[in-house]
Amino acid sequence: MKLLHISAVGFPLFKGELSLPFFAQQRVSEEDRQSLFPLLPGSRFYLNCANAFIGVNASGKTSVLKVILLALELLSSTPINHCETKDILGSAEDAALTIHFLSDTDELCRLETHIRSTGRGSEQKYTITKEALWAKPLSIANTKKKLTDFSGLEPIAVRTDKEMFLPDDTSIIIAYNKKNGQQIFSKSLLSMTDVNILPTSEEIPTEVIRYLDPTVEQLTFDHEGHKVTIHLKFEGKKEILLADPMELNRYLSSGTIKGIVTFTYAIKTLQRGGYLIVDELENHFNKEIAATLLRFFMDSALNKNGGVLIFSTHYPEILDEFDRNDCIFITRNRGSITADNLAGLLQRNDLKKSDVYQSGFLEGTVPAYEAYSKLRKGVQSALKREG
Repeated sequence: MKLLHISAVGFPLFKGELSLPFFAQQRVSEEDRQSLFPLLPGSRFYLNCANAFIGVNASGKTSVLKVILLALELLSSTPINHCETKDILGSAEDAALTIHFLSDTDELCRLETHIRSTGRGSEQKYTITKEALWAKPLSIANTKKKLTDFSGLEPIAVRTDKEMFLPDDTSIIIAYNKKNGQQIFSKSLLSMTDVNILPTSEEIPTEVIRYLDPTVEQLTFDHEGHKVTIHLKFEGKKEILLADPMELNRYLSSGTIKGIVTFTYAIKTLQRGGYLIVDELENHFNKEIAATLLRFFMDSALNKNGGVLIFSTHYPEILDEFDRNDCIFITRNRGSITADNLAGLLQRNDLKKSDVYQSGFLEGTVPAYEAYSKLRKGVQSALKREG
């Protein structure tokens, strides 16, 4: 399954419609095809394999990622009340989430789900109030607009009160997935933005460890029942045995640990053609490590199954890794959150994206001078008091 577009309306934190396209909006040149993934072999339509969300502090980057992850979890038939990012729904009275995707049977699909919040605090629950699913062959879509245009078509499934065995927080997509034997792989690192713990259940390629820390000779895990023994060895040193993954923080840098986690799941995402969601990609990383991860996803020789990296960043320089504008989203919070595709704000691809972002040409992408002036006066006053 491949995400094509997500639309969210009625989410409390967002103004109007949040519209997120994941297929290539701009013209695709022969050179561009090396960094994109065709929906089907020989297709004229392509997916962006790396998508960046950039904005100043508190601009809503994480909130947008939560909407994307909610959509991915819904497509995987996860009950909403079990979703990691259900809190993004808040106290919504009618949150409409519309997801366009390509199924494993090469059908273009549209899933429209309306969700209502009930209860408050620890008693808050979410219920699907109405839902419909449309499908059509990809072959009849001869323009980009028609990829997401289902006007005039009747849904192939509609949620009814007669589905007595379908929980009220589980999407009707569960039946479609089961019928077609399909699933969507996604891994979220949102909960690990500031906490780095190695997953001992995953095999870590030696090349990943050596790239991040050349002094590490061995890092392996032995499992015996519920117990795990961690073998860590540095070059020219004796082997260290550990029983708790948290103890690795005494020996490895936070950047090395986050790098191992991120690259390990990146490899799995590339293998399965799934989705990897990373908040604040540059956190604990230098620019080259972050850029390397992007290059893997935008390398058609490595990314043969259409794995997709979706990440947020504060780091304008990372945008210069992209040749295109349509895989970059600018998030801004001016009373409510918006996320605008850079292709709609900037027509030219040849401009250096970090310069455009930092220049203030795009309103709301740099801290306001007024805020800076007030901050300077505040610091000045504090220094005088301390003096």
